Amino acid sequence: MMPAARESLLDAAHTALARRPWSAVRMVDVAATAGVSRQTLYNEFGSKDGLARALVRREADGYLAGVDRALTVHSDVRDRLTAAAEWTAAAARQNALVRAMLTGCWSERLPSPALSPVRSGSAVPAQRRADGPLPSPGDLVALVRDRAVAVLTSPGVPGPADTAELARACELVVRLALSCIAAPPPAEGGVADLVRSALYRQPVP
Repeated sequence: MMPAARESLLDAAHTALARRPWSAVRMVDVAATAGVSRQTLYNEFGSKDGLARALVRREADGYLAGVDRALTVHSDVRDRLTAAAEWTAAAARQNALVRAMLTGCWSERLPSPALSPVRSGSAVPAQRRADGPLPSPGDLVALVRDRAVAVLTSPGVPGPADTAELARACELVVRLALSCIAAPPPAEGGVADLVRSALYRQPVP
């Protein structure tokens, strides 16, 4: 199957999930919405659980791609980290799967595939990856922290501080963003204000 067709099936599954609980999402309806046969859907994902794993994997990848974009929008290190925090909070508001992955709180409406890898007999590389380990909240914190450190210590970024201090500041930002997901700040721009106030007390460049 072409990657575009796989994306169409995942889009159809995501749309169905927005309308009804995952337990009520039918494979035949996902296939029909994407314009393929049910057998094609099973050939691609193996099962409904395989589709769930692929959907969670895609949303995790999309969230991390957004982090990467946020980290390159500004020149100032603090502004880059603030943008990553704002993206984290916004992505969680807009996408129930991203929120569940970041917080570990999976509602009954959502699929909740095991985070541990499952045995995969798929010939589809993307599905074999989805059948591998899925990220826990702690994994995502570490991934965002490490990506931020890699970007902020790359050539051309002015004056990065000590890497260990920078890593601590990056992790602090992610955890502040997660706290704003669990208990949203009352004021508009509250995530950015909270992160900036914390960063200006940190030894970051």
